[in-house]
Amino acid sequence: MRLVESFKQGQEKLESINSEIKNRVETTLKSWPETINKKVSDIRNFSLPWTQYFHFFHDSEEPVINDIETAPKLSEKFTDLHRRIESNLGIENYIGEWFLVDQPCIDQFAQATGDHQWIHTDPQKAKNESPFKSTIAHGFLTLSLIPKLTDTVNPEKNDYPEARMLVNYGMNKVVFPSPVRAGKRIRARTRIIAVTPLRRGLELVREVTIEVENSKRPACIAEMLLRLYE
Repeated sequence: MRLVESFKQGQEKLESINSEIKNRVETTLKSWPETINKKVSDIRNFSLPWTQYFHFFHDSEEPVINDIETAPKLSEKFTDLHRRIESNLGIENYIGEWFLVDQPCIDQFAQATGDHQWIHTDPQKAKNESPFKSTIAHGFLTLSLIPKLTDTVNPEKNDYPEARMLVNYGMNKVVFPSPVRAGKRIRARTRIIAVTPLRRGLELVREVTIEVENSKRPACIAEMLLRLYE
């Protein structure tokens, strides 16, 4: 009998606990809509200043406009330049000279950047342990050579004399499909793949492919953004 009574008492306590849990869950669920609405409102109020700042920043930049006919009026020479560039989109317009990437060149870049990883700077270890069997250039070394490889550092060379100012605006993307082994020569091939009118000029997307001598795979493909201003 005591065992039965004890069992009944335990069952009653369990039912009481279940009932209490159920009441708490129901109360919590009822308050969720109000809580969620408050959270959303808090987030919106918090983010409003940042949204305003974004619009202010965006409006202060050069707006990108796809249709030259609806763009703010460009000068006649820039309108002609836009049409000239657009008519040659996708056509290779430059092939550079070969440039030797030797170990001293790699070491200088390592010294400048602090990247002394052995695959770049230790020829003996690279010969024994690297799958490339030699040191290789840093990917960013190859990338940093683009101005030299495309001859854009030459003050006497200007592909766009109509522009008062040329600005390197960055990159859309860059990949390094193949390494450049020390002692190999590389060169650049370029083409313009997009042109967009701006408020006071044009934005070009210049695809730069860095090829390695006697290699089927390029060392680097980068989409460079160049802005030309009147």
